[in-house]
Amino acid sequence: MLEILYQDDDLVAVNKPANLAVHRSKFVGPDDAFLVDLLREQVEGRLHLAHRLDRATSGVLLVARSPEMAAQLGEQFMGRSVRKRYLAVVRGWPEPTEGTVDYPLPGSRDTGPRKDARTDYRRLATVEVDIPLGRYEKQRYALVAAEPQTGRFRQIRKHFAHIHHPIVGDSQHGRGDHNRLFKQHFASHRLLLHAASLSFFHPANGRPLTVAAGLDDTWVRLLERFAWQEACASWMDASPGRF
Repeated sequence: MLEILYQDDDLVAVNKPANLAVHRSKFVGPDDAFLVDLLREQVEGRLHLAHRLDRATSGVLLVARSPEMAAQLGEQFMGRSVRKRYLAVVRGWPEPTEGTVDYPLPGSRDTGPRKDARTDYRRLATVEVDIPLGRYEKQRYALVAAEPQTGRFRQIRKHFAHIHHPIVGDSQHGRGDHNRLFKQHFASHRLLLHAASLSFFHPANGRPLTVAAGLDDTWVRLLERFAWQEACASWMDASPGRF
């Protein structure tokens, strides 16, 4: 069963699990499960995706219940009026501790034209673990908040890789040795990127609405292991769209 975060006659918001494809595409196998199909088993009526999340990413996903609502939400996303707040665990300790990655990105094809892409970030907490890897006896990781100002394909993942702080668990843009370290020592087998909340205007009545998604067991274990609970809770409780 999918966790439904919000539901009315116009919208449904769910907490998408990591490693669940949203819909059928060339990137997934014919036998894989799809979020849209699972949601149809829980919610009656027509469903229209309002935006996308990577298969590996967890968190808030919006679904409209009519083409008109989907189109209005799409305009908000295109107009960059939707606030998107993410949590991630990255390799190393980003410096400066707060800033903007301003680096143009292509679409789903890396050979395509690059377009404006910006991601604001803030380092929330750090940890140093006594596990040798390569030429280092200890490894450094950070809990970061990210707020993309644009919506390019795999933007957050590519931007943190660009500044040499790839997201842990990213098999395409990250570091395989650090991904394996988290699997072996911390039982983390997922991309550590979570869409924590979306803030937007309800397309039917224009009222501001914020939908937040809780963290899964892997995240909860890591926050406890690294003593990051307080830093995470403080950020989660802050006003939506603000660091």
